[in-house]
Amino acid sequence: MCPAVNIVNFFICAGKDLYDIMQPMKTKFVRVRDINVAYKIFGRGYPLVLIMGYMGTMDMWDKTMLNMLASHYRVIIFDNRGMGKTSASDKKFTIKLFADDVASFLGALDIKCAHVLGWSMGTNIALEFALKYPGKINKLILYAADCGGLKAISPSSRVIKQLAESDKMPHNRKQRFKFLFSAKWLKKNTCPHKYLPKVKEATSSENLCRQTKAVEEWPGVYRRLKEIEHPTLVVTGTNDVLIPSANSMLIAQQIKNSWLVQVKNAGHGLMYQYPKGFSKILLTFLGA
Repeated sequence: MCPAVNIVNFFICAGKDLYDIMQPMKTKFVRVRDINVAYKIFGRGYPLVLIMGYMGTMDMWDKTMLNMLASHYRVIIFDNRGMGKTSASDKKFTIKLFADDVASFLGALDIKCAHVLGWSMGTNIALEFALKYPGKINKLILYAADCGGLKAISPSSRVIKQLAESDKMPHNRKQRFKFLFSAKWLKKNTCPHKYLPKVKEATSSENLCRQTKAVEEWPGVYRRLKEIEHPTLVVTGTNDVLIPSANSMLIAQQIKNSWLVQVKNAGHGLMYQYPKGFSKILLTFLGA
Protein backbone atom coordinates (compact mmCIF):
# COMPACT_ATOMS: atom_id res chain seq x y z
CA MET A 1 0.00 0.00 0.00
CA CYS A 2 1.40 3.37 -0.99
CA PRO A 3 1.97 5.55 2.13
CA ALA A 4 0.77 8.72 0.39
CA VAL A 5 -2.05 11.01 1.44
CA ASN A 6 -4.64 10.61 -1.29
CA ILE A 7 -5.33 14.23 -2.18
CA VAL A 8 -7.21 13.10 -5.28
CA ASN A 9 -9.83 11.29 -3.20
CA PHE A 10 -10.09 14.35 -0.99
CA PHE A 11 -11.13 16.58 -3.87
CA ILE A 12 -13.51 14.01 -5.33
CA CYS A 13 -15.26 13.63 -1.99
CA ALA A 14 -15.13 17.25 -0.84
CA GLY A 15 -16.22 18.86 -4.08
CA LYS A 16 -18.61 16.34 -5.56
CA ASP A 17 -21.63 18.65 -5.33
CA LEU A 18 -20.03 21.49 -7.28
CA TYR A 19 -19.93 22.47 -10.92
CA ASP A 20 -17.21 21.18 -13.23
CA ILE A 21 -14.86 24.17 -13.47
CA MET A 22 -13.64 23.43 -16.99
CA GLN A 23 -16.39 21.33 -18.57
CA PRO A 24 -16.95 23.72 -21.55
CA MET A 25 -13.28 23.53 -22.56
CA LYS A 26 -12.35 20.38 -24.48
CA THR A 27 -9.19 18.57 -23.41
CA LYS A 28 -6.47 18.51 -26.05
CA PHE A 29 -3.58 16.07 -26.40
CA VAL A 30 -0.05 16.45 -27.73
CA ARG A 31 2.78 13.93 -28.06
CA VAL A 32 5.67 14.83 -25.78
CA ARG A 33 8.57 12.40 -26.18
CA ASP A 34 7.35 9.10 -24.70
CA ILE A 35 3.94 10.27 -23.43
CA ASN A 36 0.71 11.97 -24.53
CA VAL A 37 0.08 15.11 -22.50
CA ALA A 38 -3.48 16.25 -21.80
CA TYR A 39 -3.92 20.01 -21.63
CA LYS A 40 -6.31 22.96 -21.92
CA ILE A 41 -5.76 26.57 -22.94
CA PHE A 42 -7.73 29.63 -21.78
CA GLY A 43 -7.52 33.22 -22.97
CA ARG A 44 -5.07 35.00 -25.22
CA GLY A 45 -1.81 36.84 -24.85
CA TYR A 46 1.56 35.96 -23.37
CA PRO A 47 1.69 32.31 -22.24
CA LEU A 48 1.33 31.47 -18.55
CA VAL A 49 1.91 27.79 -17.73
CA LEU A 50 0.49 26.30 -14.51
CA ILE A 51 2.16 23.21 -13.01
CA MET A 52 -0.09 21.16 -10.75
CA GLY A 53 0.96 19.78 -7.36
CA TYR A 54 1.20 16.42 -5.65
CA MET A 55 -1.29 13.83 -6.93
CA GLY A 56 -3.23 16.62 -8.60
CA THR A 57 -4.94 16.93 -11.97
CA MET A 58 -5.64 20.03 -14.03
CA ASP A 59 -9.29 20.19 -12.96
CA MET A 60 -8.12 21.13 -9.46
CA TRP A 61 -7.23 24.70 -10.43
CA ASP A 62 -9.66 27.32 -9.12
CA LYS A 63 -12.12 28.55 -11.76
CA THR A 64 -12.18 32.17 -10.61
CA MET A 65 -8.39 32.31 -10.67
CA LEU A 66 -8.28 30.80 -14.18
CA ASN A 67 -10.84 33.30 -15.45
CA MET A 68 -8.99 36.28 -13.99
CA LEU A 69 -5.61 35.15 -15.30
CA ALA A 70 -7.06 34.28 -18.72
CA SER A 71 -8.37 37.84 -19.08
CA HIS A 72 -4.73 38.94 -19.39
CA TYR A 73 -2.74 35.87 -20.47
CA ARG A 74 -2.92 32.66 -22.47
CA VAL A 75 -3.24 30.26 -19.55
CA ILE A 76 -2.07 26.70 -20.17
CA ILE A 77 -2.88 23.89 -17.75
CA PHE A 78 -1.97 20.23 -18.12
CA ASP A 79 -1.77 16.91 -16.31
CA ASN A 80 1.68 15.83 -15.16
CA ARG A 81 3.10 12.53 -16.37
CA GLY A 82 0.86 9.63 -15.34
CA MET A 83 -1.73 11.90 -13.73
CA GLY A 84 -5.30 12.28 -14.94
CA LYS A 85 -5.48 11.96 -18.71
CA THR A 86 -1.74 12.21 -19.40
CA SER A 87 -0.13 8.86 -20.13
CA ALA A 88 3.03 7.37 -18.64
CA SER A 89 5.78 5.06 -19.81
CA ASP A 90 8.12 2.73 -17.97
CA LYS A 91 10.56 5.59 -17.23
CA LYS A 92 11.19 6.11 -13.54
CA PHE A 93 9.27 9.10 -12.20
CA THR A 94 11.54 11.90 -10.94
CA ILE A 95 11.09 15.62 -10.39
CA LYS A 96 13.80 16.26 -12.98
CA LEU A 97 11.93 14.10 -15.50
CA PHE A 98 8.76 16.12 -14.84
CA ALA A 99 10.75 19.32 -15.52
CA ASP A 100 12.00 17.84 -18.79
CA ASP A 101 8.38 17.04 -19.64
CA VAL A 102 7.45 20.71 -19.18
CA ALA A 103 10.25 21.82 -21.48
CA SER A 104 9.26 19.33 -24.18
CA PHE A 105 5.58 20.18 -23.72
CA LEU A 106 6.27 23.86 -24.38
CA GLY A 107 8.33 22.89 -27.41
CA ALA A 108 5.47 20.78 -28.75
CA LEU A 109 3.19 23.83 -28.45
CA ASP A 110 5.83 25.99 -30.15
CA ILE A 111 6.21 28.17 -27.05
CA LYS A 112 9.77 29.46 -26.71
CA CYS A 113 9.32 31.30 -23.40
CA ALA A 114 6.55 31.65 -20.82
CA HIS A 115 5.66 32.73 -17.32
CA VAL A 116 5.54 29.65 -15.08
CA LEU A 117 3.48 29.07 -11.93
CA GLY A 118 3.89 25.99 -9.76
CA TRP A 119 1.73 24.94 -6.82
CA SER A 120 3.03 22.70 -4.02
CA MET A 121 4.96 19.83 -5.69
CA GLY A 122 4.56 21.86 -8.87
CA THR A 123 7.02 24.37 -7.37
CA ASN A 124 9.61 21.58 -7.15
CA ILE A 125 9.14 20.95 -10.85
CA ALA A 126 9.19 24.70 -11.60
CA LEU A 127 12.46 25.15 -9.71
CA GLU A 128 14.15 22.30 -11.57
CA PHE A 129 12.76 23.69 -14.82
CA ALA A 130 14.05 27.21 -14.09
CA LEU A 131 17.52 25.91 -13.27
CA LYS A 132 17.86 23.59 -16.27
CA TYR A 133 16.00 25.70 -18.85
CA PRO A 134 16.50 29.35 -17.76
CA GLY A 135 15.90 30.65 -21.26
CA LYS A 136 12.39 29.21 -21.36
CA ILE A 137 11.09 31.19 -18.35
CA ASN A 138 10.21 34.86 -18.17
CA LYS A 139 8.73 35.19 -14.66
CA LEU A 140 8.46 32.48 -12.02
CA ILE A 141 5.69 32.06 -9.43
CA LEU A 142 6.16 29.64 -6.53
CA TYR A 143 2.91 29.07 -4.62
CA ALA A 144 3.19 26.99 -1.43
CA ALA A 145 6.78 26.10 -2.21
CA ASP A 146 9.64 24.21 -0.64
CA CYS A 147 13.20 23.69 -1.89
CA GLY A 148 13.32 19.97 -1.10
CA GLY A 149 16.17 18.04 0.52
CA LEU A 150 17.38 18.50 4.06
CA LYS A 151 16.66 22.24 4.04
CA ALA A 152 12.93 21.78 3.43
CA ILE A 153 10.80 22.38 6.51
CA SER A 154 8.36 19.51 7.06
CA PRO A 155 4.86 19.65 8.54
CA SER A 156 4.65 19.20 12.30
CA SER A 157 4.58 15.65 13.68
CA ARG A 158 0.98 16.25 14.68
CA VAL A 159 -0.03 17.16 11.14
CA ILE A 160 1.86 14.18 9.70
CA LYS A 161 -0.02 11.89 12.07
CA GLN A 162 -3.34 13.49 11.17
CA LEU A 163 -2.57 13.11 7.46
CA ALA A 164 -1.91 9.41 7.91
CA GLU A 165 -5.15 8.97 9.85
CA SER A 166 -7.09 11.00 7.28
CA ASP A 167 -5.88 8.80 4.44
CA LYS A 168 -7.66 5.89 6.14
CA MET A 169 -10.91 7.86 6.07
CA PRO A 170 -11.19 9.23 2.50
CA HIS A 171 -14.86 10.19 2.96
CA ASN A 172 -14.28 12.24 6.11
CA ARG A 173 -14.50 15.69 4.51
CA LYS A 174 -14.39 17.67 7.76
CA GLN A 175 -11.10 16.08 8.77
CA ARG A 176 -9.50 16.87 5.43
CA PHE A 177 -10.60 20.49 5.12
CA LYS A 178 -8.22 21.57 7.88
CA PHE A 179 -5.25 20.59 5.75
CA LEU A 180 -6.24 23.10 3.06
CA PHE A 181 -7.85 25.88 5.09
CA SER A 182 -6.88 27.73 8.26
CA ALA A 183 -8.90 27.08 11.42
CA LYS A 184 -9.94 30.75 11.66
CA TRP A 185 -11.22 30.77 8.08
CA LEU A 186 -13.14 27.52 8.61
CA LYS A 187 -14.98 29.04 11.57
CA LYS A 188 -16.35 31.76 9.29
CA ASN A 189 -16.99 29.46 6.32
CA THR A 190 -19.05 26.54 7.50
CA CYS A 191 -19.49 25.03 4.02
CA PRO A 192 -15.90 24.94 2.71
CA HIS A 193 -16.72 22.31 0.08
CA LYS A 194 -18.42 24.99 -2.02
CA TYR A 195 -15.06 26.67 -2.59
CA LEU A 196 -13.49 23.58 -4.15
CA PRO A 197 -13.67 22.51 -7.80
CA LYS A 198 -15.35 19.31 -8.81
CA VAL A 199 -12.78 16.75 -9.88
CA LYS A 200 -13.61 14.07 -12.45
CA GLU A 201 -10.18 12.99 -13.61
CA ALA A 202 -8.86 9.72 -12.19
CA THR A 203 -5.31 8.44 -11.70
CA SER A 204 -4.13 4.88 -11.18
CA SER A 205 -2.83 3.91 -7.74
CA GLU A 206 0.37 2.69 -9.40
CA ASN A 207 1.15 6.13 -10.85
CA LEU A 208 0.20 7.86 -7.61
CA CYS A 209 2.78 5.75 -5.83
CA ARG A 210 5.36 6.43 -8.53
CA GLN A 211 4.85 10.16 -8.10
CA THR A 212 5.08 9.83 -4.32
CA LYS A 213 8.43 8.10 -4.66
CA ALA A 214 9.65 10.86 -7.00
CA VAL A 215 8.85 13.46 -4.33
CA GLU A 216 10.50 11.42 -1.58
CA GLU A 217 13.69 10.90 -3.60
CA TRP A 218 14.08 14.48 -4.85
CA PRO A 219 17.37 15.83 -3.39
CA GLY A 220 16.19 19.44 -3.57
CA VAL A 221 17.82 22.57 -4.97
CA TYR A 222 18.61 24.76 -1.94
CA ARG A 223 22.27 25.24 -2.84
CA ARG A 224 21.33 26.28 -6.39
CA LEU A 225 18.59 28.78 -5.59
CA LYS A 226 21.00 31.70 -5.93
CA GLU A 227 21.48 30.73 -9.58
CA ILE A 228 17.89 31.74 -10.35
CA GLU A 229 17.84 35.24 -11.84
CA HIS A 230 14.25 35.34 -13.06
CA PRO A 231 11.83 37.76 -11.39
CA THR A 232 10.21 35.42 -8.86
CA LEU A 233 7.09 35.65 -6.74
CA VAL A 234 7.06 33.42 -3.67
CA VAL A 235 3.55 33.37 -2.24
CA THR A 236 2.24 31.42 0.74
CA GLY A 237 -0.49 31.29 3.36
CA THR A 238 0.69 32.01 6.89
CA ASN A 239 -1.34 29.03 8.14
CA ASP A 240 -0.23 26.43 5.57
CA VAL A 241 0.18 23.23 7.60
CA LEU A 242 1.17 21.04 4.64
CA ILE A 243 4.09 23.18 3.45
CA PRO A 244 4.84 25.61 6.30
CA SER A 245 5.27 29.23 5.23
CA ALA A 246 8.83 29.25 6.58
CA ASN A 247 9.78 27.34 3.43
CA SER A 248 8.77 30.30 1.28
CA MET A 249 10.79 32.69 3.44
CA LEU A 250 13.82 30.44 3.04
CA ILE A 251 13.47 30.39 -0.75
CA ALA A 252 12.90 34.14 -1.06
CA GLN A 253 16.05 34.83 0.93
CA GLN A 254 18.09 32.86 -1.61
CA ILE A 255 16.58 34.20 -4.85
CA LYS A 256 17.86 37.76 -5.19
CA ASN A 257 15.19 39.02 -7.60
CA SER A 258 12.17 37.82 -5.63
CA TRP A 259 9.00 39.06 -4.00
CA LEU A 260 7.67 37.34 -0.88
CA VAL A 261 3.94 37.59 -0.19
CA GLN A 262 2.39 35.97 2.88
CA VAL A 263 -1.39 35.94 3.06
CA LYS A 264 -2.67 36.09 6.63
CA ASN A 265 -4.97 33.28 7.82
CA ALA A 266 -4.60 31.39 4.53
CA GLY A 267 -3.69 27.73 4.20
CA HIS A 268 -2.43 25.45 1.45
CA GLY A 269 -5.69 26.10 -0.40
CA LEU A 270 -5.06 29.83 -0.60
CA MET A 271 -6.38 30.03 -4.17
CA TYR A 272 -9.70 28.54 -3.01
CA GLN A 273 -10.01 30.72 0.09
CA TYR A 274 -9.26 34.03 -1.59
CA PRO A 275 -9.33 33.45 -5.36
CA LYS A 276 -9.81 37.09 -6.33
CA GLY A 277 -7.24 38.48 -3.94
CA PHE A 278 -4.78 35.73 -4.83
CA SER A 279 -5.25 36.38 -8.53
CA LYS A 280 -4.72 40.12 -8.05
CA ILE A 281 -1.40 39.35 -6.36
CA LEU A 282 -0.36 37.21 -9.33
CA LEU A 283 -1.48 39.79 -11.89
CA THR A 284 0.28 42.61 -10.03
CA PHE A 285 3.53 40.67 -10.06
CA LEU A 286 3.23 39.58 -13.68
CA GLY A 287 2.40 43.12 -14.79
CA ALA A 288 5.16 44.81 -12.80
